[in-house]
Amino acid sequence: MRWLGGRESDNVDDRRGSGRGGLVVGGGIGTIVIALIVTLLGGDPSSVINTQNTTEQAPVNQQADDAAAQFTRKVLASTEDVWTQIFKEQNSQYPKPVLVMYRGVTSSGCGTAQNAMGPFYCPADDKVYIDLSFYDELAERFKAPGEFAMAYVIAHEIGHHVQHKMGITDKIDAMRQRLSEKEYNKLSVRLELQADFFAGVWANRAQGQSVALDEKDIESAIRAANAIGDDKIQKETQGQVVPDAFTHGTSAQRVYWFKKGLKTGDINQGDTFNSNEDANLQ
Repeated sequence: MRWLGGRESDNVDDRRGSGRGGLVVGGGIGTIVIALIVTLLGGDPSSVINTQNTTEQAPVNQQADDAAAQFTRKVLASTEDVWTQIFKEQNSQYPKPVLVMYRGVTSSGCGTAQNAMGPFYCPADDKVYIDLSFYDELAERFKAPGEFAMAYVIAHEIGHHVQHKMGITDKIDAMRQRLSEKEYNKLSVRLELQADFFAGVWANRAQGQSVALDEKDIESAIRAANAIGDDKIQKETQGQVVPDAFTHGTSAQRVYWFKKGLKTGDINQGDTFNSNEDANLQ
């Protein structure tokens, strides 16, 4: 992944030095696994982690951490450029979100944010939250190394911001009380798949504008999308797959919609709610 200019965004709230004494609030590995299943890349983090126990966070390599922070600012800037243009094409103005970088734990409009949750977007305060240690988790636990895999994660969360500003998130939220958990989960899956599609749209539009991508870059993002499918995570953590409990989509579905956004660059082709294109993907 090669930057073409590499502008850095100013819409960043860097809280890496304000965590609670380098502590990770949570209930250990089991809690981390559950939290990843429930909230990885887009869930509501406020009720996932029991905050009564604490475990020490690994020492931070400051140079590597600063490099990850700089990379994050560059990706955010690229998403700002792309979505500003897309909204302009729709005769609208893109309201840029703030991205909060932290280590360990911080507060959010959706409750306490902790590294065990993975990155998430909070519509209550229009902010994306990412503990930079997730990049290591992505490479080591999910076997999806590479800068573009990291960029895909950020672009997915920005996709949720785009959905919120388009009114899509509020429409889905309004249906929660009228639907069974099973039926609402299906809508949640479609919301996540559209965020994957929007991440692909960003990559399509950013190519040649702010970044230069090659096949290896694309492969790294696809590995990331594949690694965080509900079916794959359930199989690894529970030993079985429970489709009715899916909230983010299968690995194949996530890859499919990311690749479609990457190929088309057209937001009008990302209506995941009324499409059955991926119905037979396993």
